[in-house]
Amino acid sequence: MKVTTVRFGLLDIPDDKVITMAKPVLGFEHLKKFCIIESENFQPFLWFQSVEDPAVAFIVVNPVFFRTDYRIEVNPKEIEELKIRDVKNIETYVIATIPADPTRMSLNLQGPILINTETCLAKQLVLVNTDYEVRYYVIEDRKFPEDAEVEKELAEAAF
Repeated sequence: MKVTTVRFGLLDIPDDKVITMAKPVLGFEHLKKFCIIESENFQPFLWFQSVEDPAVAFIVVNPVFFRTDYRIEVNPKEIEELKIRDVKNIETYVIATIPADPTRMSLNLQGPILINTETCLAKQLVLVNTDYEVRYYVIEDRKFPEDAEVEKELAEAAF
């Protein structure tokens, strides 16, 4: 399938790599077909590119890369909708927002996208009863041991 994109130009995507959304990305209900585009110099991020609208592409990432404790519960109805036979065939991504100031990068941990790699069916979940945030600021959570010492010194200097 030939796919025209704003960011990458004309791409040739194998038909078996086109992902069909069983439940679309919120706010983009009119778009049902996507593909994943990898770029070596953009790792660990990927592009979740619409094959129907050249201008629509989301930056996605496996949430475990930033939150090793990220776990979600998927109810049986969603497993059925995605025709999941083996959980090993499920990939989980979250949409990342990377503004001009990359220190403000955030992940939507409350709206993961599940992709069944066997059937190429996907859906965006909306997690309820969870502490995961819609805007999880990656940099704010990434504190290093020396940061605590610097913060302590700044606090003491303020008094």
